[in-house]
Amino acid sequence: MSDWQKKRILITVKAYPNPSKKYGETVCVAGIELETNKWVRLYPVPFRDLDEDKKFKKYNIVDVMVKKATDDKRPESYKINASTIEIVDHLDTKDKWNKRKSIVLPTVDNSMCEIIKKVETENKSLGFFKPRDIKFFWEKTAKKDEEERQKPYKQLNLIGIGKDKKAPEIIPYNFVYNFYCQNEPSCPGHKYTIIDWEIKQAYRSWRCDCTSDQELLNKIRDKWHIEMCSDRKDFYFYVGNMHRFKDKFMILGTFYPPKSLD
Repeated sequence: MSDWQKKRILITVKAYPNPSKKYGETVCVAGIELETNKWVRLYPVPFRDLDEDKKFKKYNIVDVMVKKATDDKRPESYKINASTIEIVDHLDTKDKWNKRKSIVLPTVDNSMCEIIKKVETENKSLGFFKPRDIKFFWEKTAKKDEEERQKPYKQLNLIGIGKDKKAPEIIPYNFVYNFYCQNEPSCPGHKYTIIDWEIKQAYRSWRCDCTSDQELLNKIRDKWHIEMCSDRKDFYFYVGNMHRFKDKFMILGTFYPPKSLD
């Protein structure tokens, strides 16, 4: 019997692409399986090589053939057959995000502190929770060897696998959140980098309209902190850990529907 199975998944997070010696390029994607309402990680997704009709957006619902990853013991991790991706719907933000909230909010964890505890007890590696006392800032990234970054792409191009492309642009800043857990009075505080494709693409797209790097960074702060974390928003983080370092978490994305007035 085949290990492959079809799953219908609401895509909630999509990370910025990274070069990979094993896969050529990796994009970590996560979402919620609609049948079970449980988190799943789809990895690696060759996103930039997908046909246009398979390039899903966040909050698309997709049907895809998957099987449990054998080289990744995290319970949420699945390998995908990218050729089977079918986009079947998109959940918009109309009606105060109610379509999205009906699926996402039932998965909420009590806190980041609780998620960390469940790493040891349940091997938990994906989570969703509400933070408080949020601060947003940026840090310069370490310089990377551009020739090394290009090697996986050169190898794939030479043997005719995948489309001719170069490594994704290095964004010269890491965007970081400091926060405490909403439901943990004794929370010691957390500091995590956000690796969402959206924020890094914003840096690339918005710089054309900015006269300086500082103006661009301020514009990103205005969006990801002042707007998303305002008193008018019900703000949450999506988080996930690293395969090799289970105690190292990153922010995969944000969820910020408007608060209900009633």
